[in-house]
Amino acid sequence: MASAFTYFFNFILLLSACFSLINGENSDWYSETKVLEKMEEKVTHLHFYFHDTISGDKPTATQIAGPKTGGFGDTMMADDPLTEGPEATSKIIGRAQGMYGVSGQQEPGLLMVLSYCFIEGKYNGSTLSVLGRNQIFHPVREMPIVGGSGLFRFARGYALAKTVWFNSLGDAVVEYNVTVIHY
Repeated sequence: MASAFTYFFNFILLLSACFSLINGENSDWYSETKVLEKMEEKVTHLHFYFHDTISGDKPTATQIAGPKTGGFGDTMMADDPLTEGPEATSKIIGRAQGMYGVSGQQEPGLLMVLSYCFIEGKYNGSTLSVLGRNQIFHPVREMPIVGGSGLFRFARGYALAKTVWFNSLGDAVVEYNVTVIHY
């Protein structure tokens, strides 16, 4: 039969283990945070092309909500290729996956909620998150980079977008120059 001291001692050990878990002393997050404190920030510049195709047999973006007549409120789900060059045959380096919707009533603009998922080279498996307004008829648009994963963990920065080509069906090729600060 165990003594009261043994029960009390086991209770203290259990309580100590719980506090260690709560404080994160034994978690991967805690050890990773300690590593990040010693790392320096980097600045990375990326250049690629975004191909948004809403027409044809194999669209890369499709309407998921909004009026049938188009315009304000249209919401699209996209899985657009990101390429090295503006040509459709250029090497694919990633995908722009997410949503965008027509959010401007007076001046046409899109609310962009996209993850740029890289599948080639040094950034393979890493992502950048874009969340912001895209004033589509401006020659150059700036949108914020609000996060990332992989090599772009804790990313922040901006994307400059410039339309290279578009047609009356709404298909477009957009050049992106992206600057991000990350660890």
